[in-house]
Amino acid sequence: MTPEQISKAILQALRDLEAEGRLPAGSTPSEIVVERPKNREHGDWATNVAMQHAAKSNLKPREFAELLAAKLEKSDGIESVAIAGPGFINLFVSDSAAGSLAKEIVELGKKFGLGNSMSGQKLNLEFVSANPTGPIHLGGTRWAAVGDSLARILQAQGAEVVKEYYFNDHGAQIDRFAISLLAAAKGEPTPEDGYAGAYIQEIATAIVKENPAVLNLPSDQSQEQFRQLGVEMMFEQIKQSLHDFGVDFDVFFHENSLYESGAVEKAVEKLRSLGHMFEHEGALWLKSSSFGDDRDRVVIKSDGNASYIAGDIAYYLDKRSRGFDRAIYMLGADHHGYIGRMQAVCAAFGDKPGENMEILIGQLVSLVRGGEPVRMSKRAGTVVTIEDLVEAVGVDAARYALVRSSINSTLDVDLEVLARKTNDNPVFYVQYAHARTKQVDRNAEGLGVTRRGFSPELLSTESESELLAKLSLFPGVISQAAEFREPHRVARYLEDLAGSYHRFYDNCRILPLPSQPAELIHETRLWLNDAAGVALANGLNLLGVSAPERM
Repeated sequence: MTPEQISKAILQALRDLEAEGRLPAGSTPSEIVVERPKNREHGDWATNVAMQHAAKSNLKPREFAELLAAKLEKSDGIESVAIAGPGFINLFVSDSAAGSLAKEIVELGKKFGLGNSMSGQKLNLEFVSANPTGPIHLGGTRWAAVGDSLARILQAQGAEVVKEYYFNDHGAQIDRFAISLLAAAKGEPTPEDGYAGAYIQEIATAIVKENPAVLNLPSDQSQEQFRQLGVEMMFEQIKQSLHDFGVDFDVFFHENSLYESGAVEKAVEKLRSLGHMFEHEGALWLKSSSFGDDRDRVVIKSDGNASYIAGDIAYYLDKRSRGFDRAIYMLGADHHGYIGRMQAVCAAFGDKPGENMEILIGQLVSLVRGGEPVRMSKRAGTVVTIEDLVEAVGVDAARYALVRSSINSTLDVDLEVLARKTNDNPVFYVQYAHARTKQVDRNAEGLGVTRRGFSPELLSTESESELLAKLSLFPGVISQAAEFREPHRVARYLEDLAGSYHRFYDNCRILPLPSQPAELIHETRLWLNDAAGVALANGLNLLGVSAPERM
């Protein structure tokens, strides 16, 4: 039985008590929290519902618990109920009910772990969004791994998710990029505040090869050609790098289109019509301080040019006009100051900050090898890129390492650890557990062991019970990872699950010796072996990491 099934049983028991008039009408809570006791002697599952809700029924917690316990003891799958202290309820599940989960998981297959807590929600998830002026650096690579995993997890809970990449192809940084390309093509030093690195020379050389006459044009025309062709080439390289990393976007949105289409003017006029704009010293301002920002913001400068926030305003309005219920922005550690002004924009349009707009901030990430920082990139010259990381450890190890820690914490990725084929490498540890379940399957086939028989009550050893309990948590972990936007919960769960599986494998003979006939216990344990394989594969898939069948 899963925690969700236990919760439903408790809710049903409370509703029955209400119907019988033994609890006040309407006193049943909307949800019940069920936890796994640290000490199994205290039960398979426990709840403090009596402590939380007895007062609403004018009962003491112990009295409330006694009423509920009497009902729960009659529920299918619950063997016994014990009351501890002032009213904690400990539940013991029958071996048959606990073991039956193994078959349920195998039969569900890829559907195991899916939920519907976010059904009907249409979400726009924007992440990476690097300027098209260079390769994706390590911070952007972390967002690529986390963002893609989060999209998969949200979809697993029934949400409709559109993954979006915002190309900042408008403004001064693009001009500096074009000037840097032109200088490289002419063999001149990198301009002050320009972009350096081997990739600049590569793109400049490719542009001249494609259009040899570009250097003979007047300076402004030549620079414009380098801008257009350079951004396009960099754009294609970024998309290819992301694809090779297992990340494909549904929408690539160009910032420049907001200005070319008139979307900026439209958004400004809407805010003006709502009474949230004012003129001062020849500039047009947003009254953002009225919506929680630390100060008002210039939207249109006194020279008539749009400020940076103008594009942000238009972009948010564009997302909402496309029908998204929630726009989720995933931004780097240097964007903390961005939160207040953007939430103010959300409120100014009449939306709810935190609901229609959500901003996630990720902390810095760095690479180390043997305890020493890895600083230089082969192509970018000054930063580590997505290609550097993949070349060093591969896609699976890179993605897993970047996802397994909370985005709220800085992260040091140790290349030496990720390159090892040992259990101290987290991704290897989890993938090896999955490969081991498949090796058991291959061995079972050779021994003639099938899953024809299944007797769940036989799964009663400590290792089997531990593994079943861990498997039962999987749907709840996915639900919480979606709710809290924390893909690392899945990775940490998988490591715990892998540990439980390895202990099961070591302590329980899953298959008979070649000289022995297959018995019902072997067939039953094969179901549990395969259930673990299903959960490991499904969890790895949510992280965009492969589940190898051989290692």
